[in-house]
Amino acid sequence: MPKNPDGGPVNPLDNPADGAADSGPGGVAASERSRGPNRGQNDTSRPQQGNANRASFSPTASDTAADTRGGRAVSERKKQFLIAPRHHDTLAPLGLSPLSLQSVEQALRTNPEIEIVDTVGPRNTVGMMADGMGGGQGVLVARMTEQRAGDLHLQGQGRLVVERDQYLGMMDPQLQPSFVSSVIPHSGPAFTAVITVLGKDGAPVADAEVSLFGSMLPATAVTDAGGQVTLSLFGESAGSIRSLYVKPKADYWSFYQRDPDVSPDEPNVVGLRALSDWPSLAGFPRQKTVGWGQKAMRMDQLPPTYRGQGIKIAVIDSGAATTHESLNRIHAGVDIVNKKNSPDTWNEDTLGHGSHCAGVIGGADLAFGIRGFAPDAELHICKLFPGGQVSQLIDALEYCIEKQIDVVNLSLGGAEPSEALEQQIQRARRAGIACIVAAGNSGGPVQYPASSPNVLAVSAIGKLDEFPPDSYHAQTLTQNVDANGYFSASFSCYGPQVGVCGPGVAITSSVPPNNYAAWDGTSMAAPHITGLAALVLAHHPEFQGALRLRSAERVERLFQVIKMSARRVSLGEPGRVGLGLPDAVVAVGLQPALSTQSTFGSAIGSLMGQSGQAIGGMQGNGMLGGVLPVQHMFGMPGNPFGNMQGYGRMGW
Repeated sequence: MPKNPDGGPVNPLDNPADGAADSGPGGVAASERSRGPNRGQNDTSRPQQGNANRASFSPTASDTAADTRGGRAVSERKKQFLIAPRHHDTLAPLGLSPLSLQSVEQALRTNPEIEIVDTVGPRNTVGMMADGMGGGQGVLVARMTEQRAGDLHLQGQGRLVVERDQYLGMMDPQLQPSFVSSVIPHSGPAFTAVITVLGKDGAPVADAEVSLFGSMLPATAVTDAGGQVTLSLFGESAGSIRSLYVKPKADYWSFYQRDPDVSPDEPNVVGLRALSDWPSLAGFPRQKTVGWGQKAMRMDQLPPTYRGQGIKIAVIDSGAATTHESLNRIHAGVDIVNKKNSPDTWNEDTLGHGSHCAGVIGGADLAFGIRGFAPDAELHICKLFPGGQVSQLIDALEYCIEKQIDVVNLSLGGAEPSEALEQQIQRARRAGIACIVAAGNSGGPVQYPASSPNVLAVSAIGKLDEFPPDSYHAQTLTQNVDANGYFSASFSCYGPQVGVCGPGVAITSSVPPNNYAAWDGTSMAAPHITGLAALVLAHHPEFQGALRLRSAERVERLFQVIKMSARRVSLGEPGRVGLGLPDAVVAVGLQPALSTQSTFGSAIGSLMGQSGQAIGGMQGNGMLGGVLPVQHMFGMPGNPFGNMQGYGRMGW
């Protein structure tokens, strides 16, 4: 057996009985035992990483207060962690052998401070086959303190992934305290305003989110059945109110007014425009309409038989409301968050986000509403929100591997990169699953998992004249508007990882129970590309032959075909739009990409600081056809953007 630098066994976790009592994860080290029997899950006597001063403040003020007045002191709770052996292909260059998941689990179960709550990963033959040469034994989900997790990481000696099971999100992170200060008033004079929201024919609009923004924290509430809401802001006046934002639940355009004239003495009325009042949606939803994003990608110019037949698509999101007439043909899915108690509640969508994405991808072709890109594809819904974590996303991808899904839409992101999730994304790719991921909405660097080199990252663009000027959509406008009115959205994340862009401003699609809403986000852009990917796999001649078989090579070629169909849009730099907006007619092979070759080469050239003609020539010689994937070129030595695997900060 190989030895570690200290001369001991390279795999201490494989033999918990031999050393766990002193230093392994199944036991308690002697130095820990000496602290006495009261050491438990809330113990804070040892400094933690990044919190070295903690030790000098024990017991805490909360402990003392709880002893004095009774009750339970607020302290750090146990958290969920992901524990997985590192892949063999990662350890082989170092001459190390992988750990056994079974032996790790046995060791952990002997420790009363660690609670194993789940195991995610390969569950059957199909899942095992997806591991290929890399090997993958699954992932343990366990609850423990950060201190215990740190100890476990050290004991794994580099062969064990130990990381927080972070929560995932569909939007920017909520406001967090930035520093200690005293600038927020909590008493004294307050500005109070009554806002009444009315819709068509003066009907009150219930359940609309109304926000007033002043010089400090905003005030937000939801309208009642009468369309009315009362908002109060301490320390503000009518002159300090900076903006008023109204976001209806469905059927109406949003409203945004900078420096609004709001009165504290009488109700302030906001009238909303119906979606159908806008020229491009005239008669909607009673009249069948093609979304502006579908027109921009020329989906409406495809033959009527191009409908994604035979392709399986998974939407990992907040569920899909099958009460909607555009979505009631969806019959497959699983509620990952509630898989133990109610796995069949995937068709309930309290957030509407998943329904909106599903409508863009595969909404039914009806005599009314908006048709999705691939209405005849087989949609699977993996419900992950609200409350989804990385472990559950790993589980959802396992479902996709088992069901032999072809394309997965991921309009989500996490706070940090995850090695355990990356291993699962690699497994999915080897199984022939193309993961298409929203780049993120923070307006900063591309977020994870969109920053992974194993997915196709999608940024968002908008188009002038596709939304009312008094809607909030107008706030996404940037200065890089091209001659056709396309612009990169202000909220969209950017960077060399962006493969292509998609329509992501004022996108109208299905929301529960049977309504429509116009939303913004890279969450809306990614489904456009996911729907296109299904059409390419179903109808492009190249994928009817050898590439019909599911494999990593098939995924890579799919991404290349989509990128090579793209045309440059907006005047923003390539990092904001990637290679541009894909063209559906070109992508499915009905029209050659002659007009896009120079654009493809020059975009890569500008990213790499090289000649566009030189890169274009490489493409013409087939050097980009499968030998050297474009996304990997960005990780070459000397690339000013750095290695693709240097993930950026997340939080979307």
